[in-house]
Amino acid sequence: MPKTWTDPRVPAPEDCVLRPLLERRAAETPDKVFIRFADGVEWTYRQTLDVARRTATGLRALGVRQGEHVLSWLPNGPDAIGVWFGLNLLGAVYVPINLAYRGRLLEHVVENSDAGLIVCHAELLPRLADINRAKLRHAVVLGGAATPVTGIETHPASALAPPVADPLDLERPIAPWDTQTIIYTSGTTGPSKGVLSSYLQLYTMGTSSFHFIGADDRYMVNLPLFHVGGTAPVYTMLAKGGSLAIVDAFDTASFWRVIRETRTTTVVLLGVMAPFLVKQPPGPQDRDHDLRTAIMVPLSEDTAAFSQRFGCDIYTVFNMTEVSAPLVSGRNPTALGSAGRPREGVEVRIVDANDCEVAPGEIGELIVRTDRPWAMNHGYYKNPEATARAWRNGWFHTGDAFRIDSNGDYFFVDRMKDAIRRRGENISSFEVETEVCAHPAVKEAAAVAVPSELSEDEVLVAVSLAEGATLDPAELIRFLIPRMAHFMVPRYVRIVPELPKTPTQKVQKHLLRSAGVTADTWDREAAGIRIRREKIGRVA
Repeated sequence: MPKTWTDPRVPAPEDCVLRPLLERRAAETPDKVFIRFADGVEWTYRQTLDVARRTATGLRALGVRQGEHVLSWLPNGPDAIGVWFGLNLLGAVYVPINLAYRGRLLEHVVENSDAGLIVCHAELLPRLADINRAKLRHAVVLGGAATPVTGIETHPASALAPPVADPLDLERPIAPWDTQTIIYTSGTTGPSKGVLSSYLQLYTMGTSSFHFIGADDRYMVNLPLFHVGGTAPVYTMLAKGGSLAIVDAFDTASFWRVIRETRTTTVVLLGVMAPFLVKQPPGPQDRDHDLRTAIMVPLSEDTAAFSQRFGCDIYTVFNMTEVSAPLVSGRNPTALGSAGRPREGVEVRIVDANDCEVAPGEIGELIVRTDRPWAMNHGYYKNPEATARAWRNGWFHTGDAFRIDSNGDYFFVDRMKDAIRRRGENISSFEVETEVCAHPAVKEAAAVAVPSELSEDEVLVAVSLAEGATLDPAELIRFLIPRMAHFMVPRYVRIVPELPKTPTQKVQKHLLRSAGVTADTWDREAAGIRIRREKIGRVA
């Protein structure tokens, strides 16, 4: 698509739209390594384009057309990249699913997406058997043999690997403002919302977050590709002409070995990652690596220790799926807890419930707008009410409480909504409560965040019981494990006669949060019940 607009804030398609951008990289630097995967396999830019073209050819043969939504349910690796890029080469919309989803969470995403096709790992396919699949009728199964699911026509991996790629002619050129992805947030007052993101949003998010890196850098992606924390750096390095190392997940024990083996120069460290690394025994290998920079969120007391010990510069940032890194820091910030300052092209305010700006030092909600069109989300799919609430008065409302100090630094204070963040995952209290209340002994439930001894939050659920019922907390946990993602399963269970409520019968969660872990609270970990992430597609 030739550039027909004069607005300098909107770059040309070959700079920000995946198809022409990847084609340009493959033409300019065909033999440069773009991605190194966990098993050591490397793709050059030319190879990446070839895989994407063949995948797109296979998807088109299955009926995928420009603008259609396709679900991707795959672990980090070549398949996930091939499907994402193949879809965008067709101008189709990439809709990834959290690997931990099952039951009602999975059902909601499948229904909301309007997708007729899913590309999924063989180990995940059986989870589709017991849910309402809405329009979903076809599945391309990768990573093993397909287990039959009634009502789903399965297709082998070879369907996405035709011997020859077709020209992939389009009905119209792909524009920067076209929808590139729908990434699902964790719902807080209701079911998860599908964030509509343009090519220009992901481009802006990545290039703004990683303003300090260039074409000679290699970014290690240790966050999942179904989160914006995984997709944004991939797009950043494509836009900058750099390279990536994509791994399964963050692992403390192997982190520095992988950094060395992959020649990684930059990485993001969320939540407990940096504290875990700092607590490892020091040794001569601490500076035997190529890591030059790291984004650390939050900016904690471990920041200076990490920088000094491992010899790399630290930055911080505030971001979420709906925005494009509105707050960023300079090199080695010293204001602990700061989320940075507004970047160029962004206007932010801290406001009260009526969108009136509060005084410096006071706490309010962070709202954002940008001067670049399409640099933030353009709504929640099939949810006009939530879109209108979030975008009221022409500003995007983050739902997060902030304050600003006299130096102009912005500080995250708390989530104004009832989301919980545990070890890098955002958790919907609404969705936890829905599953807990499905237990026959439970009358009502309220899930809240309580402090973790490590970082971020742990999940506490307070429950009141049905008349005459009894409940063993361990039995409740066993009930929840097959119904929800591993990171959502509560650590703490507190059984109360009644949940605290307002006169209008709304649960007063702030009272539960302030009470925290009381003497009568049951601790799953103290009881010896530990729940770990399933390793999809990896050999034990």
